[in-house]
Amino acid sequence: MAQSNQPPHRYSIGAAVFEAPPLAAGLHVTATPIGNLGDVTLRALETLSAAHLILCEDTRVTAKLLNRYGIRNSLSPYHDHNAAKVRPGLLARMAEGQALALVSDAGSPLLSDPGYKLVQAAVEAGIAVTAIPGASAVLDALTLSALPPDRFMFCGFLPPRGGARRHFLEAVKDVAATLVMFDTAGRVTDSLEDITAVLGARDVAVGRELTKLHEEVVRGPAMAVRTALLERQSLKGEITLVIGPPGADALSAPQGMVDTALREALATMPASRAAAEIAKRFGLSKQEAYARLLELKETD
Repeated sequence: MAQSNQPPHRYSIGAAVFEAPPLAAGLHVTATPIGNLGDVTLRALETLSAAHLILCEDTRVTAKLLNRYGIRNSLSPYHDHNAAKVRPGLLARMAEGQALALVSDAGSPLLSDPGYKLVQAAVEAGIAVTAIPGASAVLDALTLSALPPDRFMFCGFLPPRGGARRHFLEAVKDVAATLVMFDTAGRVTDSLEDITAVLGARDVAVGRELTKLHEEVVRGPAMAVRTALLERQSLKGEITLVIGPPGADALSAPQGMVDTALREALATMPASRAAAEIAKRFGLSKQEAYARLLELKETD
């Protein structure tokens, strides 16, 4: 899209049209919704309306948000493939007095995009940087996880290959905090298996399609969650994975799921081995699993 000489200053919510005040020169790092377009803030709408230019990962994605709120403004791609080339020109525009807004496809910029390099360069050049906070998949997943939120570490995307993923998990094994990371629907069950193998019996929460129509959070011991996900015909959507800290009290896996697994294991192996296998899968003590197995044998 062509750059406008004077940025528009209007946005609409329903039938109501609002005037946005002019922006100060500099970089305005602006959070956008992670799924539900209703989660945008009024300040973000003002910023996107008044900026001289909106920098975004994918102009088609950001255009949907602008169209929803009647914003007509110039969009320019800023992503891993062109960031180094276009950054000097963007810095020059801000130095000349323009206000640029930086957004990601969803959520808060800089967490998984090249925006931080632009922030670094702007700060080094003495250009003002402003953050317009808003939706964040990290905080949303942490809130819904039912895991300790007082101390957490964001780990970015889990490595896609098993060896690299297990090496990464070894590096964060002893971090005394809840871990939050992004993953894909196609890999998350493999990740949960590696989490159990490297971190031991940890509680997790798998957030899928957060804030969207089919939002879902699956909670429990990592292997129990893996088992539940593997039973599905398919798994789609964006994944935010939360892992409890070492030593945290375990969430209870659904009792019916544990009982079914115990019965299936008992059908193919001795009771002591069956109890040990299921205890490991669901993060239970061997004694607890064995005691429950004996109860089931008496009632079946």
